[in-house]
Amino acid sequence: MGTCRGLRVAFLVGSLFMILLIIVYWDDVGGFNLYPKHELIHQISCPETTAGPPLLSSTSTAQPRSALTLPTAASSTTRVPEEDGGKDDIKEEGKEKQEQKQEETKKEEEEEALWSRTDAEDRKQEERKQRIMDVCSGKDEVEFLGRSRAFDHIPNGELDHLIVDDTHQIIYCYVPKVACTNWKRVLVVLSQSLISPSSGKPYTDPEAIPSEVVHNSTLHLTFAKFWRRYGSLSRHLMALKLQHYTKFLFVRDPFVRLISAFRNKFGRPNEDFYRQFGSVILRRYGNVSGSLPETAAEAFAAGITPTFQQFITYLLDPDTEKESIYNEHWRQVYRLCHPCQVKYDFIGRLESLETDAEHLLKTLKVDHLIRFPSGARNQTAVSWEREWFSQIPIAMRRKLYKLYEPDFKLFGYPKPDSVLH
Repeated sequence: MGTCRGLRVAFLVGSLFMILLIIVYWDDVGGFNLYPKHELIHQISCPETTAGPPLLSSTSTAQPRSALTLPTAASSTTRVPEEDGGKDDIKEEGKEKQEQKQEETKKEEEEEALWSRTDAEDRKQEERKQRIMDVCSGKDEVEFLGRSRAFDHIPNGELDHLIVDDTHQIIYCYVPKVACTNWKRVLVVLSQSLISPSSGKPYTDPEAIPSEVVHNSTLHLTFAKFWRRYGSLSRHLMALKLQHYTKFLFVRDPFVRLISAFRNKFGRPNEDFYRQFGSVILRRYGNVSGSLPETAAEAFAAGITPTFQQFITYLLDPDTEKESIYNEHWRQVYRLCHPCQVKYDFIGRLESLETDAEHLLKTLKVDHLIRFPSGARNQTAVSWEREWFSQIPIAMRRKLYKLYEPDFKLFGYPKPDSVLH
């Protein structure tokens, strides 16, 4: 009896022991969990720190281990959009950085190109100024009246082409038939010296100023007017302004400028030029019998107008300047602007008017105030020279070149061999 009871107790204890082993084993392999729920959550959300790298941020492509082992469905469904959003953010951020880099690169290239153009323009100006210095010093062996005289020896009457703008400290020597109308307009706008009748205020648009108004000599202060205004101090003030102001002029191929002047003054009815010059040329060199028409309109209607050859003959005649100095439209630039006495800071060319004008306005620091007018340019071109001079005898062409050779040399224009040979 005692033995049976002992066996039953032993069997019961053994059974309990087996059940306990089964429970422990099942728990280890994940059949069910004996740990409380809050302890599991604590282990997942607060893993032990290790010697490895920290967890990646939500924008990283690798995910934390704890996030991959969350047992609940809610956790997995809320995590997926976060992953997609992170990838989208990465793509967007990369795209923005790429666009920003491209914009920076483009800006750098534009700035580099601008500096390159500016350097090229500055070098061009240095070459032009050096050429003038070489010719004036006698290196080219070109002799011309007034090459070596001092500025103080230039008569006041020959300084009437040097326009002074005290507000912006500019001196401009204007040369007729070389965009001087538009440059005078620019100076009028900068000086605010002319009131627009339509607005009652100073002009702000150069192109709005009528050409006949802008050529009114009373509108501009020139060196020739200094004596009347400043008396004995005039030469001293001229020297100071020449030293401190920015001085510029624009030039043009001398023969092309002559053709342009002839077309403009004798190729169409011009009463002033017909009376003062056209009628004189016709009487002396035109072999016109009888009386001449009294007006330019009548002369054109009758077909009695000076030819280009007659105009050249007039220029070459020694008696012409014995009577009166050349008109400004065909007077040599060296006689208008005195480049051997005035050290110009900028020498522009009509042949590169747009780029030279832009560069000059920046040099003058007024490019934020005004733009050079983009009106129609004079259409007389270098390619026209051979046609215009085809009826002029070779001997006359060569004499004419000698007359204007200083301008060719001073301003770097090639000798027109196609015209001279």
